[in-house]
Amino acid sequence: MTTEESRTVLVVDDEPDLADLYAAWLGERYETRVAYGGAEALDQFDEDVDIALIDRLMPEMSGDEVLTHVREAGTGCQVAMVTAVEPDFDIIEMGFDDYLVKPILRDELLEAVGDLVARADYDSQLRDLYALVSKRAALVTQKSEEELANSEEYQELEDRIEALQTDLDRTAMEMEGDDFEVAFRNLSED
Repeated sequence: MTTEESRTVLVVDDEPDLADLYAAWLGERYETRVAYGGAEALDQFDEDVDIALIDRLMPEMSGDEVLTHVREAGTGCQVAMVTAVEPDFDIIEMGFDDYLVKPILRDELLEAVGDLVARADYDSQLRDLYALVSKRAALVTQKSEEELANSEEYQELEDRIEALQTDLDRTAMEMEGDDFEVAFRNLSED
């Protein structure tokens, strides 16, 4: 699992003072990058960016366009739209993970980014658990109980599954009720 300090957050806003303020707030906990427009955001964005906070209304390239590029990159980056645009039905089809309406306070921003980190951890842990459980299922169908009981590799697999289930439980408890429901809703849509 990655620590908060090693997470990279990209703040994208065409208002430099606001972008710098958000970056300062987040810089206490995360590695931060700042982009003052859509094109600059795409230049700053790479596989190291874990969280992107994107303003929707920017000249030249909108936040919606930046979001599309981020999703097409397929990096698994969590995205929050941080904008003065009140949500409308158009957001239903947008691929963001959270929607924050300005003005936003420091504690709200830190909580939102913390929630996005927890969701990313949960998703990653769940994928890892699924892969391990699939391997166990394949072995159970092909090997006898005796072969499984005598296999050191199988016992290590069981231990890894148990440890990952414990981590998942811990991460789920860290997530707030709504975030946990969103994570399961996202899984059922996949």
